[in-house]
Amino acid sequence: MATAKQTTAARRNIKKAAAAAKRKRTISKLPKSTRTALAKQANKVKREKARSR
Repeated sequence: MATAKQTTAARRNIKKAAAAAKRKRTISKLPKSTRTALAKQANKVKREKARSR
């Protein structure tokens, strides 16, 4: 289990990666682990939005 500090750092990194990817269209160039993390986060948000409808 990750600590709270690690979790917040990971979230921050994913946000930065997403912003950079949007700017530079670099999703394909990101490391596989980062892409997976982005996809997992996107799916989580998608599920939450679908549940609130």
